[in-house]
Amino acid sequence: MRTIASACIAAACSLAALTAQGDPQPTCRMCPASYIANDEIQAYVKKAIAEKLTDQQIRDVEIGKSHVGIGVVHRGKLAAPPPESVAEHDLVSEVYHVIEGTATLVTGPDLVGKKRRPADLETVRLFNGPGNNSASIRNGVTHELKAGDVMVIPAGTGHWFTKIDDHITYLMIRLDPDKVTPLRDETASRAYLQKPAR
Repeated sequence: MRTIASACIAAACSLAALTAQGDPQPTCRMCPASYIANDEIQAYVKKAIAEKLTDQQIRDVEIGKSHVGIGVVHRGKLAAPPPESVAEHDLVSEVYHVIEGTATLVTGPDLVGKKRRPADLETVRLFNGPGNNSASIRNGVTHELKAGDVMVIPAGTGHWFTKIDDHITYLMIRLDPDKVTPLRDETASRAYLQKPAR
């Protein structure tokens, strides 16, 4: 009898907990999905190489409680990093998926000689929001990146390419819960790709 009573009490508590949660609804009501074909990604890579560009934003989409940015980054050979090349973003987290190439990336939250990035910088305004640059990372963790690897860099974590063997190309996914970056749709992306070299 006690077992039945205990089971009934547990079931009642579970039902009460579910009822208290209400009827969950999607955080992005009637939002469309976004598709980016590989030929569009490759067009960005080609543009990066031809015009000596590094970071380009393909899309920035609304997903309810956040924006998600999709970009392509192409970096050429790097034997020694330039001064103050550590980057850190206050609000936007980044996920890299390496398409091709190899590089050494150092990450960590303890930036040495931190300096605020200018607010009018294109990458601050359009790609990854406010943050800092610095000279190095104290007690950084070294990662040897190669094609197929994924790197997750939370907001507030410094990241720094210290060596690129020949080049590295990676897909960049930016998570922007504070919506500090502007939306960018397929039409804007196609128009950008048609622009002549800067």
